Amino acid sequence: MVKIRHLIIFSFLLVVVTSYSQNIIIQGKVTDSLQNTLVYANILALPEAENAEVHFAITNEQGEYKLKLAQNQSYNITVSYLGFLPENLILNTKEDNLTHHFVLQENHDQLDEVIIDYTPPITIKKDTTIYLVDKFTTGEERKLKDVLKKLPGVEVDKRGNVTVNGKKVTKVLVEDKTFFTGNSKLAVNNIPADAIDKIEVLDNYNEVAMLKGLQDSEDLAMNIKLKEDKKKFAFGDVEFGAGIKERYVVHPNLFYYSPKTTINFIGDLNNTGVKSFSFRDYLEFEGGFGKLMSDASSYFSLFNSDFSKYLNNQDFTANTNQFGAINIRQSVSDITDISGYVITSKAKTETQDNTLNEYLISEEAFMENRSNTNTLNNFFTIGKVTIDYDPSYEEDFAYNSFIKVTNNDSHGFVNTINPTQNNNITTKTDIKNINLKQNISYSRKLTKDHTATLEATYNFQNDKPITNWLTNQEILQDLIPLQEEEIYHILQTKKVKSHTANAIVKDYWVLNNFNHLYTSVGVNASFNDFYNQDEQLLSNGNSNNFSSAGFGNDFKHHIINTFVGLEYKFQIGIATFKPALYYHFYSWNTQQFTDKFSNNKALLLPQFTTKIEFNNSEKINFKYNLNASFSGVNQLASNFMLSSFNSVYKGNPTLENQLYHSASLSYYKFSLFKNLNINASTTFNKRVKSFKSVTQLQGIEQFSTPILFEEPEHNWTLNGSIAKKIKKIRYKFKSRYTYNDFYQILNNVTNKNISKNINTTVSAETFFKNYPNIEIGYSKDFNNYKSFGNKTKFENDDFFVNLEYDFLNDFIFKADYSLNNYKNKNIQSKNRFENANASLFYQKEDSPWGFEVSASNIFDTKFKQQNSFSNFLISDSKTYILPRIILFKLIYKL
Repeated sequence: MVKIRHLIIFSFLLVVVTSYSQNIIIQGKVTDSLQNTLVYANILALPEAENAEVHFAITNEQGEYKLKLAQNQSYNITVSYLGFLPENLILNTKEDNLTHHFVLQENHDQLDEVIIDYTPPITIKKDTTIYLVDKFTTGEERKLKDVLKKLPGVEVDKRGNVTVNGKKVTKVLVEDKTFFTGNSKLAVNNIPADAIDKIEVLDNYNEVAMLKGLQDSEDLAMNIKLKEDKKKFAFGDVEFGAGIKERYVVHPNLFYYSPKTTINFIGDLNNTGVKSFSFRDYLEFEGGFGKLMSDASSYFSLFNSDFSKYLNNQDFTANTNQFGAINIRQSVSDITDISGYVITSKAKTETQDNTLNEYLISEEAFMENRSNTNTLNNFFTIGKVTIDYDPSYEEDFAYNSFIKVTNNDSHGFVNTINPTQNNNITTKTDIKNINLKQNISYSRKLTKDHTATLEATYNFQNDKPITNWLTNQEILQDLIPLQEEEIYHILQTKKVKSHTANAIVKDYWVLNNFNHLYTSVGVNASFNDFYNQDEQLLSNGNSNNFSSAGFGNDFKHHIINTFVGLEYKFQIGIATFKPALYYHFYSWNTQQFTDKFSNNKALLLPQFTTKIEFNNSEKINFKYNLNASFSGVNQLASNFMLSSFNSVYKGNPTLENQLYHSASLSYYKFSLFKNLNINASTTFNKRVKSFKSVTQLQGIEQFSTPILFEEPEHNWTLNGSIAKKIKKIRYKFKSRYTYNDFYQILNNVTNKNISKNINTTVSAETFFKNYPNIEIGYSKDFNNYKSFGNKTKFENDDFFVNLEYDFLNDFIFKADYSLNNYKNKNIQSKNRFENANASLFYQKEDSPWGFEVSASNIFDTKFKQQNSFSNFLISDSKTYILPRIILFKLIYKL
């Protein structure tokens, strides 16, 4: 059966690749009457034949252009450039390529109206690129993502991430206003295609216009311009779906836009495994990935939170979602906007996985077979209110108030089989959380040369997790003082409360066009309370509190960081340099019951950035930082606490700070003229001082405590990708290499571990107008782990095909297929699994009704396999996934 599938795929590829007409190439230069090259001139080729494809090109830095036209066609070619009169050429294409140079005459009468019967498909003005959507679409597109896929240099992946010329879009606007949080996923999957007039891509985007050129920004924003008849109009669509085994989906998307008021509502009810809110969405609400990575400790704290662990889980055997989001923006006046959104979600998820764990202890290793099943109930509500006050270009004020409320519970079952035990453990958790943030930002142009900014933030967080473990066998013997019972019931209660406040004032002094001096003064303060109690609930109604064995914390931690910084930014030719130096003074104290400890420390942290910009489409960036981060309250609490059914943890109140160097170098080049996109980057991190867990392991049970470790550890990553479009096919190659060395301290033995990973993908994708479009690719993954002289190797081969075919005017067929071969070379274990999804959509032109039949996991694959590596553990996991789902959908477009 598999061979038949592969034969069908190969045959279809052969038909597709050979079923398009031959092209001829016309190329040359565009200059003015003095032979000066005209960069970014537009060349538009309009065919005389109906339904023939429109072609266009843009001149490069040398004024060169290249057009690929169909043979035996007549074209009206128009060349235009701002400030010049357009020039026309009537061309009948033959079999031979040809060269033609255009010379444009300056338009001396700029004030007179010049009527041109077309608008260029693409307009490039410095950092702004404008796409005229109608030049690239056929009218069959349903959502924004379908439009974006047809724009030159624009890509949309399955997760809704958008890249333009190889650079990721970080913010989405509609009519110059932020769409919800600015996250591209909500926009590309929900904005109707027929409402879009133009798409503007804004590089080096800054929300405060006066700060552009002062603040370093690598943000790329996408601004959606609506059609005139959609600017004061309610539009959207509603989907209803039902399938076998009581599957269902209800998905309304309603939008209202007017010059002063915008209202957006998105809803989703389904039991098909579609999560409407992901961890990446959560990052956007917390300030975005780029902002969080500037403070790595904040990112990893967020990543390891209980709420994030739920969001990161994308593989499950059952999943029910109820999701709703509403966003309202009101222009109170020409200078004041008030906006807000509320997002709420309720979900029930069931998971199952089987894991083979290899524990590495000195040169001896043993295996554990562990199976997990879990049922999770998750509820959260997120709300935000923003006031924007922009009285003039020289002044900007914004206030944000944010609240998040979560309530999660889970019921899990763990079975572990290892050399010392065969045990079943039931785990029940209940986690309640409230998070409140207030933020004020103010910018003002003080004089011609000075601009000042103020940013202040207050954050309150209150977590209350409760965990129950139940088992009929003793666990963590010699670590917790259990009393003998038929069923051992262990209860852990935690309370974590934190108040943080941050403020920074910065002055931007423009000495001249090539020299800037920036000074900063700021303070960060954090006040944390941590409480935990571990106890055994006895069958007679009493409790056995573990405090007699050193368990339980009532811990307070306060830290204040005051700092000053100086940055000097200067430009030499095409290169911009910015060395910086920040002086930090840290003062902190801790208290555990009546025991108190205080300390202070000063650190000088340098930074350096360089940007070499050859032109708008070719850049080199280099960045270096010396970073310091202090431990969280969990790592400092000095009494024991349970981490899981097989782990006990004890903090270390004497921990100071981690110290690590980080450097990154990236190269980017895009050529629309050559249809070429190149990206290369490398990052290097050296940890000089780091928090390291000292672990005592007995069987699968462990006790850990952190220390400040001063042996250097390294991480190096190398990424590269190249994409080239030849005729109607784009070829892509990308590769990633990761090296990581780190120490583990296990059972009083210090050992250096090394992990290496290489991932390479090659693919080809077609871009036909009247034929099926297909993407086919192959990915190879190597993972090597070395610990205590033992080497473990995993390999993964992934073959994938994606198909999209618009046919008979009203039908759209989509399908994807993947074949994965997984190998654990140490134990000679192999696994092979396939996955396929398909859908057929029908909507008659000018009809509001649409119909769709879809099938996911067509081969009814039961699980997927993967591996991971930690300090002393290599895991080979099978994760079970949703079964085959077949749905029929009814769509009504408003």
